[in-house]
Amino acid sequence: MSDRGSMLAQPLRMPPAGRAAAYAGLLLLGALTGLAGALVQAGWFPGGLLLALVGAAGLFVGGARAVGSRAGAVAPAAGWMISVVLSTAGRPEGDFLFGAGGGSYLFLLGGMALAVICATLGGGRQPGGDDVRLGK
Repeated sequence: MSDRGSMLAQPLRMPPAGRAAAYAGLLLLGALTGLAGALVQAGWFPGGLLLALVGAAGLFVGGARAVGSRAGAVAPAAGWMISVVLSTAGRPEGDFLFGAGGGSYLFLLGGMALAVICATLGGGRQPGGDDVRLGK
């Protein structure tokens, strides 16, 4: 058994085509998370707002950890922002997906802040090997 840790704890190692597919999948997951959060945040306020923001943050951090780079957090964040911005636009009939309450603004601004935080702090590259560990 290797001392590198569990295979589940390691970032994905894939060819460039697989990495592009992973980013496209994360973009799609981000769009779906943004749309689901837009529907949930007003329905069960304030619990729905917290659920939507925690789900988005989990996807951003999980994407960064799965791919092993900050771009893994940027791809779902971009999908999230695109779907949320498109869902804020009104329709010609005057229908809106978002209400005009404070919760909607907290969802928009909080999600954008979480996207920036997770993309900034997301899995940066760490040196490998035993020589770089302290105490060895």
